Amino acid sequence: MTFDYDKLYGKTPDALGKPTRVFVEFFNQIERTGCRVLDVGCGQGRDALFIARQGHKVVGVDLSPNGIQDLIAAAITENLAVEGVVADITAYQPEGTFDVILIDRTLHMLTKEARLSVLAQLLMHVVENGWLLIADEASNIDEFERLISSHQSDWEITLSKRGYLFAHRF
Repeated sequence: MTFDYDKLYGKTPDALGKPTRVFVEFFNQIERTGCRVLDVGCGQGRDALFIARQGHKVVGVDLSPNGIQDLIAAAITENLAVEGVVADITAYQPEGTFDVILIDRTLHMLTKEARLSVLAQLLMHVVENGWLLIADEASNIDEFERLISSHQSDWEITLSKRGYLFAHRF
């Protein structure tokens, strides 16, 4: 991690602000409730908490103990179905499968090899008819798209523009 997010989270509540708009729009339109969602690089939970408030079960994973502490405290206060995991995503092995895996501006912090390896591993944990939602550097989107297209499961890219990639597994 080049920037010390743990230090930032330790000093600043809601350091990264509101949930990412494109993810808010996705979850406001999804016709399912009670989805199991993995938020990779969740920080203090700006996306995870919003998603849990929509009635979904969220697992948030982040390298920052302060971020996960804030996520869990907010979830307990609001009685939300959120689990927080402190882990390095390059070594993290998700338990089970998810209806949605969300990665908000996290993969670009890794080397090319590591980010593609992490993404390939995560693809194995999306259920049939599930979703992968990525916000990242625009320059990384093409390589993510190629990786998804070469995956053993069938995927449809539903959004690919200006740093966003949404893929639906069918």
